[in-house]
Amino acid sequence: MSYLVSIVGRTNVGKSTLFNRIIGQRKAIVHGQSGVTRDRIYGDSEWNGVHFSVVDTGGYNPPNNTDIIDTEIRKQILIAVKDSDAILFLVDMKIGLLDLDIEISQILRRCKKSILLVVNKVDNGKNLYHDTDFFRLGFNNYYCISAINGSGTGEMLDRLIEILKGLVEKKVEKGEGFPRFSVIGRPNVGKSTLINSFLDKNHHIVTNISGTTRDSLDVFYKKFGYKCILVDTPGVRKKSKISESIEFYSTMKTVRTIKYTDICFLMVDAVRGWESQDRNIFRLIEKNQKGVIILINKWDLLHNNKNFSIQKNFEIFIKKNIAPFDNVPILFISAKNKDGIYNIIPIAYHIFRKRKERLKTNLLNRVMLPLFKKNPPPTIKKKLIKIKYCTQLPTYTPKFIFFSNYPQYIKESYKRFIENKIRYHFDFIGVPIQIFFRKK
Repeated sequence: MSYLVSIVGRTNVGKSTLFNRIIGQRKAIVHGQSGVTRDRIYGDSEWNGVHFSVVDTGGYNPPNNTDIIDTEIRKQILIAVKDSDAILFLVDMKIGLLDLDIEISQILRRCKKSILLVVNKVDNGKNLYHDTDFFRLGFNNYYCISAINGSGTGEMLDRLIEILKGLVEKKVEKGEGFPRFSVIGRPNVGKSTLINSFLDKNHHIVTNISGTTRDSLDVFYKKFGYKCILVDTPGVRKKSKISESIEFYSTMKTVRTIKYTDICFLMVDAVRGWESQDRNIFRLIEKNQKGVIILINKWDLLHNNKNFSIQKNFEIFIKKNIAPFDNVPILFISAKNKDGIYNIIPIAYHIFRKRKERLKTNLLNRVMLPLFKKNPPPTIKKKLIKIKYCTQLPTYTPKFIFFSNYPQYIKESYKRFIENKIRYHFDFIGVPIQIFFRKK
């Protein structure tokens, strides 16, 4: 869900068919009757190693159509277009160019997004260049496809991926080489308050209403010898509790922000405690291989906040919930009163450096091989399992490969044992680690 691509067009041009084709499953209802799709439908896809999300929108009708459903569909289309990285503008070859297509193209241009004009229903090669009226829409070229049988979609997706990769380069340039630290969490846990406390000014709007922040907002931080980009994000609810279209796209933005960040500050409301949604967000951060610090905010509101045993039990409970990746810094803070917040950035910088650290192979083997001799993997099917060599892969995040005579028999529990030992001996606190086994 790193990018968002919206499929836009008038009714019955084949948007849902193309959506199903791209995601590889029949998720959207396809019918000959126009106006079947009303709510936005989203799915995940991958092409040439690039993952992206696709949104199927309802058919656009002119604004003079006052039907309440059509009005709501238009609102959702405009929201989808605004928050998309790229747009697939779909038209129908069989019907040809209509005035409504021209109207939609004018609306899309005003959004200043990357747009691919896709001419659908070119089921016969003889009709490939049958109608050149679509050049009137002002696009340099268009892609002729048949969503129903897939012809032409490969070339279209190749061009789409080129556009999305170009966005990555722009995002990297925007960061100016400074680490990006994003504040993530459920709505109304104090994310914007923390940013304001870091900056010593009311940079972001703060209210008691959940969902106040609707965009991912970047600010530059320069204090106490540290320079970084701080990112405030919208709160992430459970999918079942998202009721507004705007909130849906705000959540999508937060998920994409995690993709481009270096360290995530996962904020938790101390009054509400650790909930299932906090664990879901943590797993999302872990899945994206990002460094993480857990911040227990509003700790000052608890009557027994000075009781060390209460704090310790809270920490133990969280670590049980996030196991096996439980070697994570947990800080108890008050963003409003600025209690404990000045330890966050130094710890984040430490995690940022450890994420990029490359261990020497001889040092890694000198530390790990004696541990394997002392605590070897359990014998399975009378086979003595030995790990003979290990090294760190040259990747952006820590990945280690271990060579064994029987790698297929090494259990998950022993893999966790290795991970814990690496964290203990090389101080990989708050840093996700990946471990692989290969035949030697």
